Amino acid sequence: MDLKIGGNSALITASSSGLGRSVARAFARENLNVAVNGRNQDKLAKTVEELKELGTGNIIGIQGDITKKADIENLVEKTYKEFGQLDHLVTSAGGPPSARFLDTTDEDWYQSYDLLVMSVVRIIRAASKYLKEGQGGTIVNITSMSTKEAIEGLVLSNSVRMAVIGLMKTVSKEFGPEIRANAVLPGPHETLRMQDLINAGVEQGRFESYQQGLESWSDGIPVERIGEPDRLGDLVAFLSSPLSNYINGAAIPIDGGKSSSNL
Repeated sequence: MDLKIGGNSALITASSSGLGRSVARAFARENLNVAVNGRNQDKLAKTVEELKELGTGNIIGIQGDITKKADIENLVEKTYKEFGQLDHLVTSAGGPPSARFLDTTDEDWYQSYDLLVMSVVRIIRAASKYLKEGQGGTIVNITSMSTKEAIEGLVLSNSVRMAVIGLMKTVSKEFGPEIRANAVLPGPHETLRMQDLINAGVEQGRFESYQQGLESWSDGIPVERIGEPDRLGDLVAFLSSPLSNYINGAAIPIDGGKSSSNL
């Protein structure tokens, strides 16, 4: 399917690996100009080379720490300077450490807020003027199913990520009709981080094999498997396209039906 966004330009934070990288792959396949971001220069360079093989768009890598205001502003300005336009913004970030409430410190909360919320606040603020210039700018925030249902042992993610949904709903109203804003709420996906967790479980004796670990993570999911990262990327690409131009202010679960929430 032609999503009609070829030749557009996109910036994706935390996209040298994980779900952000899967979005970058989807955009590259649709022939967008894509700016990917990460802290590790070697990993970033490898991702850029991979993406160049997928389509005809211009691919650049911009090193930066999304918890730093100056780095966020640099990401936006370099993207716009390189491409001459910025049509699509996708925010992604690694998750905060797992913890129970009484095991967390004030510093844990401030760090999680900077990573998950202020990074989004700052980059939307910096990018909004450019997103309004085109034929229909979009913002997609990758958050977590923890915004729908609290996950045991993830008090920081459960609490802090909800602010991003409130922000998304607000800007979807304030920025329309020039800019649409939505969020995707992933459940477990077979990213490199997930693979590392399963392999660690095998080494620790919790799983007899990688396949058993994969099946364990699939427990309670009606489709009986965890997610494929590239399919999440396809969803974000669709939400960034004119084919979804009546979807605005939506928080869309992508968890194989595991959630029991009605809303």
